[in-house]
Amino acid sequence: MALPRILVFSGSVRSGSLNGKLAALAARRLREAGGEVREVSLKNYPLPIYDGDDEARDGVPANARALHGLFASHAGIFIASPEYNAGVAPIVKNTIDWVSRVKDGGGAAAAFARPVFGIGAASPGGFGGYRGLTALRHSLVLGLSALVLPEMVSVGAAQDAFDEAGELKNERSAGLLATLAKRLVEEASRRGA
Repeated sequence: MALPRILVFSGSVRSGSLNGKLAALAARRLREAGGEVREVSLKNYPLPIYDGDDEARDGVPANARALHGLFASHAGIFIASPEYNAGVAPIVKNTIDWVSRVKDGGGAAAAFARPVFGIGAASPGGFGGYRGLTALRHSLVLGLSALVLPEMVSVGAAQDAFDEAGELKNERSAGLLATLAKRLVEEASRRGA
């Protein structure tokens, strides 16, 4: 039986990103749980800010089509998304908006209704990005009919949360991530590789 394919990316592309660290650690946990993991950086898929006039004039950008293909070809997706002003990180929201505009290849349903989503955040604040995750869940579930697992991980005081090996120091946060990874692999297995 083929391993379930899981796509992992961070909603932050800056070097040393706390969410980049969380995405890398999630990828390790997902592999340990039995997933075939592909990690990508949104930095390699730059997109203009969504504008309907630009779409009408130029069509959907090639990078949005490429990301749509990645979303649709994976049974699970893990997003490590920072919180911006209690909301979704701009690069994540813009990516979702553009990918949802692809009409061919199964359209938004292929990219959002086929895979199961797991979400997490790492933030210097005490809430650990929880408010941003709530907004992300809202956008995925209500806006795009995606299945987002109820389990999620939010890592507060994240500037001090990772050790030199990139592991979470806090046992509770580490346990939440391991549980989420296991559940994401299980649910992705049900949807096919």
